[in-house]
Amino acid sequence: MKVEIWSEITCPWCGLGSHRLDRAVDRFEHSDQVEVVHRSFPLNSGFPTDRTLSVREAVMAKYGAVPEQTGAPDIEGMAAAEGLSPYRVLDNRVGNTDLAHEFLAHASAQGKNREAWDLFFRAYFGQAEPIFTLDDLLGFSDRLCLDREETRQALSEHRYRSQVRADARQAQRLGATGAPYIVIDGRYGVPGAQDSDGLLDLLRTAWNESHPVTVTAGGDAPACGPDGCAVPARP
Repeated sequence: MKVEIWSEITCPWCGLGSHRLDRAVDRFEHSDQVEVVHRSFPLNSGFPTDRTLSVREAVMAKYGAVPEQTGAPDIEGMAAAEGLSPYRVLDNRVGNTDLAHEFLAHASAQGKNREAWDLFFRAYFGQAEPIFTLDDLLGFSDRLCLDREETRQALSEHRYRSQVRADARQAQRLGATGAPYIVIDGRYGVPGAQDSDGLLDLLRTAWNESHPVTVTAGGDAPACGPDGCAVPARP
């Protein structure tokens, strides 16, 4: 069974949503038969490519208020309560992530989709590491054991730009208006960072629908029915 999750790497709800999905899959009875695939849904293409902003600056520019005044949920506290600590949001920086998504597509092409996304979420939210420039990303290529020069060439040529855009278009066709967006077994679209219990229920529902129970002929074997359970007569 395939589970796809579309994310923006600097979206705090995406990092939390990915964590919750992992927890749900870990608890799922058939977890060894679940493939989790991360896909790109860039939301920061409007940011400049030559500099980054503090999260507080970005929120002020968008909403005209500092984060504490917007009434937004305490996502750092929510993440800590679910085992993600530190989870740095307010003191982090944001910027244009288009090149980072191209890097993730390149890593995925090398068979490291989940490993690369997990590393980025841990580095960005756990340590507030930058993920925006070519030099930043080449450092991650070393940590993922990717060929540095091949990675440099792929990013310099924007070899995976069309793939990233195709991912985003696919998410929109499936009904996504924001990130994260999860599709379970190609049939259930789940917007937002849903809790692990709800995701686990959907995993079970999708599994049962695609693996119906087949009743085989049982002959005249004794069984209890709606009218009760008869006691077999002694011979």
